[in-house]
Order: sequence, then C-alpha cells, then structure tokens
Amino acid sequence: MKQIILARRYAKALFAVGKEEGKFEQYNDALQGLAELYGSGAELADALTNPLYPLDVRKKVMEGIVASMGVEKIMANFLNLLVEKKRAGILPEIAEQFQAMVDEEKNISHGSVVSAVELDKELQAKVQATLEKLTGKKVELTTSVNPSIIGGIIAKVGDLELDGSIKTQLASLKDSIKGRA
Repeated sequence: MKQIILARRYAKALFAVGKEEGKFEQYNDALQGLAELYGSGAELADALTNPLYPLDVRKKVMEGIVASMGVEKIMANFLNLLVEKKRAGILPEIAEQFQAMVDEEKNISHGSVVSAVELDKELQAKVQATLEKLTGKKVELTTSVNPSIIGGIIAKVGDLELDGSIKTQLASLKDSIKGRA
C-alpha cells in the first residue's frame, strides 16, 4: 500500500508539471514505454534498483535509457531523480498512477465486456455507446469471451457493473422460486 501512495505522489508531481507545460501526454507515453521495458525483463529492473551496483552506475544506466528514448529534459530529470532517491523500483506503479490521471483529465474510463460468444464490431459499438451514455465519459472497452455465462453480457466500467447474463438471471429465478416454497 505504501508503494501506491508513494507512486501517486511522484505521478501527481510529474503530472502537474506536464499539465503546466502542456506535455502530459508525451510524459505519459515515455512513462508507459519505460514501464513496459521495465516489466519485460528483470535485467533492467536489477540494473536500476540493485544496491550492489554503485549509484553512479545505476545513474549511467538511466542516462543511457533516457538518451535512447529522446525524452525532454524535465522527464529526464524526473527519471534520474527516481534513481537518485532509490525509487526506480516503483516505476511501473508511477506509470499506472500517471495513466489514471491522464485518463481522468481526458474524461476516459476503461471498461470490460464479457460475453458468451465473440461480439461483432457493430454490437461492441452499441455497448460502448450505451456505457458512454450511462457514465458520461468516453469508454475504452476490452472484450472477452466466457461461455459459462450461457448468454447475454456482463459490462463493467469503474464501479458500474451491468450483469445481463443468462446465468445470473437463472440464478435469481432459482432464488425466487426457493423463496416461495
């Protein structure tokens, strides 16, 4: 829990600077790319966080990454600060918190739709439009298939969950029949 709080503080500080400069989307792209790189192999995480490597070596690794990414000076300073303060280990969490702040700024919500069969593009668009109408935000959907729900869909966006699956309807019908007996 402490790491999330710390990551949120760093993300909030960088977001404030990025918003002021009008470059928060660029910062987000750089952070997401670095977090993906960080998560793809243990070598990078080790090179940036292992206390067995001297601090100047860890700084040089980050400087090399920054140079290869071609990020702006503010972002480069932020990433170097993470290494100096021994906070490079929470880089993925910072990226996640930063993404949430960008989404909030752009009025975007992420949602998921589970269906018994693959949804065609037209139906996905209808579900997305309905969820956007209900939430008042632009919704980015991910879809998945789960045959165990028998039919219908289960849609989730933030705290909102709409369960129109046949499995749930059958379960509530069963409970109502049990209640009458």
